[in-house]
Amino acid sequence: MKLEPTWFTRVNGMVKSTEKIVLKPIGVVHTNASDNRVKEEHGEVEATVEVFPEFEEALDGLDGYSHLFILSYLHKLRPEQIGPLKVKPKRAVKRGFKLEELPTLGVFALDSPTRPNPIGLTLVRLLKRHGGKLFVAGIDLFDGTPVIDIKDYNPDYEAKKYSMPEWYLKIMSKSGHV
Repeated sequence: MKLEPTWFTRVNGMVKSTEKIVLKPIGVVHTNASDNRVKEEHGEVEATVEVFPEFEEALDGLDGYSHLFILSYLHKLRPEQIGPLKVKPKRAVKRGFKLEELPTLGVFALDSPTRPNPIGLTLVRLLKRHGGKLFVAGIDLFDGTPVIDIKDYNPDYEAKKYSMPEWYLKIMSKSGHV
């Protein structure tokens, strides 16, 4: 007999969540950049990720990495941004597309803050570490954003061969990052 985890159940063949998942922040983002600057300047914003003292020993061995993944709780999302499963890639509007020209896509196909769960993932450059403070560049998180985890970036994550959907290539050819 196969046992299933207790955090979901099957109802008429459909999987349904039965519990909330509780995450504890391990730190917080500090930046002098305004929210608008964070939204506009991909790859340029510098920040300090303050890791709370009770998690500081988890940073041992981190020195020497050039890049890190920061997982965060997107605390500034508006209520209507949490839950929708389909949206238009609105960043492309700033790059010359009209909203009506853009396809409606599933949020898992986009780097959109609109998500079923307000969890962010960002790849940053580690500039230096001083105790429980990580000085980073390339962050796209607002001041005060709760950090829920940090992971090293290593060569195993690099995709040697990859493909992109046609809609993405069309938007990229006109506008850059979506």
